[in-house]
Amino acid sequence: MIQMVILGAGNLAQHLYTVFRATEGLEVVQVYNRSQKALSYFNATNTTTSLKELLEADIYIIAVADDAIAAIANKLPFTDRLVVHTSGSASMHMLHKKNRRGVFYPLQTFTKGVKVDFTKIPLCLETGEKADFKILKSIADAIGSNSYKISSEQRRALHVSAVFVNNFSNHMYRIAHEISEANNVPFEILHPLIQETANKIHTLTPYMAQTGPAKRGDQKTIDDHLEKLDKDIHKEIYTLLTQSIAKTYGR
Repeated sequence: MIQMVILGAGNLAQHLYTVFRATEGLEVVQVYNRSQKALSYFNATNTTTSLKELLEADIYIIAVADDAIAAIANKLPFTDRLVVHTSGSASMHMLHKKNRRGVFYPLQTFTKGVKVDFTKIPLCLETGEKADFKILKSIADAIGSNSYKISSEQRRALHVSAVFVNNFSNHMYRIAHEISEANNVPFEILHPLIQETANKIHTLTPYMAQTGPAKRGDQKTIDDHLEKLDKDIHKEIYTLLTQSIAKTYGR
C-alpha cells in the first residue's frame, strides 16, 4: 500500500484524489490546504490547514499553482521524504533539496466537475533518485496510465506544445463559435470537422494533414475571409496563421 498526502485542494488535486481513492494499493491519508472551505470535497479523508500537522506518508504530492510550489515545499516540517509537484513548466529543482524531489505531471486538460479517464492520460515522471522513480511508476501503473521518464527541460517543451494543441486550439474554437453565432449558424455544424481534424493525427503527421486556402495559396479565398471578419484582432490572428502556414509549405 502506497500512502500519500495531497497538498492543495484545487481542480487537479480533486481529480487525483478521486482516482487514487478508487485504486487498489493506493491510500490518500491526508489532504492539506490553507483554506478549510476548499477541503469540503475531501470530507472522506483526514484534512488539515496546518503544514505542522501533516501525517507521515510515502509520498507528498504538491498540486497547487506554480507560483505557490516553492513556498509550500520550503515550509514542509520534515526532511528526506519524497515530495513531488504536478506542474508542466516548473523545474523539479523548485522543490527544496531537504527532501527527495520528483515530478508527477499528468499531461491533460482538467475541468472541475468533468470526469476524466486516467488510463488515457500520459504521466510525465522525473525523480532525483532511481528508487523514487519506481514509486512514481508504480502509482502510474496502478491507475492505468502510460508513464514516461521526462526531464524538466523536456517537460517545459511538452508544456509549450500542449498550450498550442489545447489552449490555443480551444481559443480558435471560441472565435469560430463567435463568428458562427454572429451569423446565426449553429456551431455544432463544425463538430464533425473538429473531430476529423483531431482523428487525422493518429495516422498522419500534422504536416501531412494540413489543408486549406493558406496551404493551396488561394489568395482570393483568403481575401474574402479577411473581408468577412469584423474584428481587427480576428483579422490579425487569421493573417498571422495564414502567413505561418504559407511559409511552412513554400507559398
